[in-house]
Amino acid sequence: MKLYADEPVRRTRQAVADLVVVLLIALAVLLAREVREHILELRGPGNGLISAGNDLHNTFTDAAGKANGIPLVGDDVAGALNTGSSAADQLTAAGRWQVEAVESLALWVTIALVALPTTFVLIVWLPRRCRYVREASAAARLRSSGGAGHDLLALRALVTTSLPRLARTEGLATGWRAADPDAVAALAATELRRLGLDP
Repeated sequence: MKLYADEPVRRTRQAVADLVVVLLIALAVLLAREVREHILELRGPGNGLISAGNDLHNTFTDAAGKANGIPLVGDDVAGALNTGSSAADQLTAAGRWQVEAVESLALWVTIALVALPTTFVLIVWLPRRCRYVREASAAARLRSSGGAGHDLLALRALVTTSLPRLARTEGLATGWRAADPDAVAALAATELRRLGLDP
């Protein structure tokens, strides 16, 4: 498998591009984690509501228990205090809802911050990189296989060369059809150089 070109400048560009991609994804993950931590700090008011609601519920429940012992009006006072206990439960539920909403927001923002750059990289960079590895690996195998491989590389050079350039190298195309070894070698070298490989 041929991951990088033989030509130093192209190999350096490929390695730098690979490094930039890895750094971009790592940066996206770090940024997402940092943003997530800041969003989760917004749970504070919700946690405060939960704590206040629980304290209020305990206070009303204790008071209702003590009010039950009052003769004649104890049941009525305990009932009123239990209503306050229900209101405290609603306060606790509102706090829990806020905490869950903040945690859900933190999760989806984190996913978006990681997924967007990663998806961009996978759509733009990965197909091009895989195509290069596939083509360069095949060309390297053909280069090492000798005459038949060089003939196929020469044919590929003829197929992929632009028409103006092909018109300038008409003698090579004629030489390839006549199986001229020099023409085949020149065309094979052209294809290998196009991929950044040493002829």
